[in-house]
Amino acid sequence: MQRLNATLEKIRPVPVARVEEAYERLDNLTKPRRSLGYLEELAARYVAICGEERPKIGGKRVCVFAGDHKVTAEGVSAYPSVVTQLMVKNFIGGGAGINVLARRAGASVEVLDIGVDGDLGDLPGLVKCKVKNGADNIAKGMAMALDECRQAVEVGIERATLAARDGVTLLGTGEMGIGNTTPAAALFAAFLNLPPQEVTGPGTGLDAGAVAAKVGVIERALQANREHCVNPLATLAALGGLEIAGLCGLCLGAAANKIAIVVDGFISSAAALAAIRICPAAKDYMFFAHMSAEPGHRKFFASEGLRPIVDLGMRLGEGTGAAIAMQIIEDAVAIYNEMATFAEMGITPGA
Repeated sequence: MQRLNATLEKIRPVPVARVEEAYERLDNLTKPRRSLGYLEELAARYVAICGEERPKIGGKRVCVFAGDHKVTAEGVSAYPSVVTQLMVKNFIGGGAGINVLARRAGASVEVLDIGVDGDLGDLPGLVKCKVKNGADNIAKGMAMALDECRQAVEVGIERATLAARDGVTLLGTGEMGIGNTTPAAALFAAFLNLPPQEVTGPGTGLDAGAVAAKVGVIERALQANREHCVNPLATLAALGGLEIAGLCGLCLGAAANKIAIVVDGFISSAAALAAIRICPAAKDYMFFAHMSAEPGHRKFFASEGLRPIVDLGMRLGEGTGAAIAMQIIEDAVAIYNEMATFAEMGITPGA
């Protein structure tokens, strides 16, 4: 627990005064006050996180954590688990949705095997950080032991720390794991104290009958792990997945290193919620990319008082929404840095 505890000790809330200072400049740019709406909030928050008068966005990176889930044995996914390995190879080859959108955003893609159930060999560029071969079946017990969960969280912390050393100033979360909407929905149900039917959706394309069966699996998981869910980390270990725990660590590591992090969709938000429950101040460093088509995602945003940057009905995962949101955040910061002020133009507002 030493590395995790040291990370938590470094996380401090972003000072409200910094946000207010950023708004002072935004309010004096050559435009009606607050006329760029949410773009201005994005800019003010990014500036406050960086703690610099005129920060620029440096490196951008999307970290895609891959892990399998033995709960797929319960029929919760329309695809077999082997697809996780095939998609990891697709990421490495540059042919997936995240690769296309990351290239558009000027972001690198880091692919990490934290819990794939199989040997991917020596794929060039693959980061090997496997904790175990897939999370166990949550319908029957814990997804992983508490120590395995901590290890996975600390992998994420390490990747965020290395990104900071590489000059990355905007991180994005991504994941791949067939069946992982089931543990994500279980985590939302547990952390938000909501019934599973309110947070469970079709995932990769289940029909209504299969969704109902999936709700039943999550109900069993909550019952099987009721005694284990005694704190946020233990809840993550009981109901989550290795890639979800890695992303939780990435969020905590970003906050500890004062890096803005763009949270992707449904699964990434479950990881972010775990991070927020572990350390509430970590929330200040998070931007939420988009509203997933999964019904539980809307419940999450309402419960936590959050706003997605876009709402495009996406449900692919991989970090695709994060890559799109990165471009919007970069636009917001450019407005902050590059627009002229009224004073610079010799204009007196209201005169």
